[in-house]
Amino acid sequence: MDKTYYPKQNDIRQEWHLVDANEQNLGRLAAKIARILLGKHRPDFTPGVDLGDYVVVVNAERITVTGKKMVEKNYYRHSMYPGGLKTISLKDQLVKHPDRVIRAAVWGMLPHNKLGRQLIKKLKVYAGPDHPHAGQNPKPVA
Repeated sequence: MDKTYYPKQNDIRQEWHLVDANEQNLGRLAAKIARILLGKHRPDFTPGVDLGDYVVVVNAERITVTGKKMVEKNYYRHSMYPGGLKTISLKDQLVKHPDRVIRAAVWGMLPHNKLGRQLIKKLKVYAGPDHPHAGQNPKPVA
């Protein structure tokens, strides 16, 4: 009988990936990023184990969406005080904080537990084409 393989912390080799968000659809891009963060692209994928790689996203301000989402999609946050609900549209969020748009979309596709909070820290999002992770030699993702 064969034993089940369970990856040890010493056996895990994490790589860096570079994703260019220029003219890419938000949902499809977020799904691709979440897959890499979870490690589902690897042959030794094990659920519940952090096998994912680091992802660097550039040109976050140049993503696209279908339909009328640019003006109708809203992001909400609450200050926990009465009347403290703040709303911002996708169009305004892309102008002010384009990194938060991709981070929110990817977070929705990750597990909402300790593993998901650990994985979201491996996502690095930048509005423009420059990033400070050149030393890690990130591989471009098609």
